[in-house]
Parts: sequence; structure tokens; C-alpha cells
Amino acid sequence: MVTDTDGYIHIIEYLTEHLSLFENSTAPAQSNETVMSVIEIELGEQIISVCSQNKNLTFNQRNAIIREVDAILCDLQELFSGIMDNPVNAAQHAFIIEFAALIKNLFDSVINAD
Repeated sequence: MVTDTDGYIHIIEYLTEHLSLFENSTAPAQSNETVMSVIEIELGEQIISVCSQNKNLTFNQRNAIIREVDAILCDLQELFSGIMDNPVNAAQHAFIIEFAALIKNLFDSVINAD
């Protein structure tokens, strides 16, 4: 659906260009959110939005979206393997929100192309 598109490759390239944002960074001492937990929350919210906005999706299409999100999370776990449990700072959080929105837009474009 989306993980085999050029758009997904471009989004992953965009992410890798900004990985330095996550390396050797500091987060507030009171931060209890990790990089991966924020990714899961933000991506989850965007996918809920995709499904809510596309009420005509069939059960099988929704399952395909869930499988795609699982594949995306696996890719992200690989990319963030050494830092996924690190506390997240404000700049990282903002980037993750932007990244999740890009993933949502990719799903939207694929769904609307059908």
C-alpha cells in the first residue's frame, strides 16, 4: 500500500537526513516520554485520523493499513535502534509530529488514488 511507494522512500530519506536531531541530544530531566513512545502515539493518532476520515474503507483495507503501520514501526525501530528508549526533547517531538503527518498524507494520497 504505502511502504512500497516512492513517497515512502522519500519520507524515510527525509528522516535519515534529520537523524542528527536525535543523536547526542538532551531532554528535560522530567521527561518520561521516549522517542519510540512519542512515535507510536503520534503515528497512531494520524492513522486513526486516516480511518476516521475514510469511513468507506472496508475491513480488509483497514487491516492492510494496520499491517502497513506495523511495517513502518519496524523500519523506525531499526533506524532508531540505539536511541528509541531515550527521553524525547521538544525539537524531537516536533519533528516526530511532522513525520507522522507526512505518513498520514501518504496514506491519504494512496487511498484517494484508488
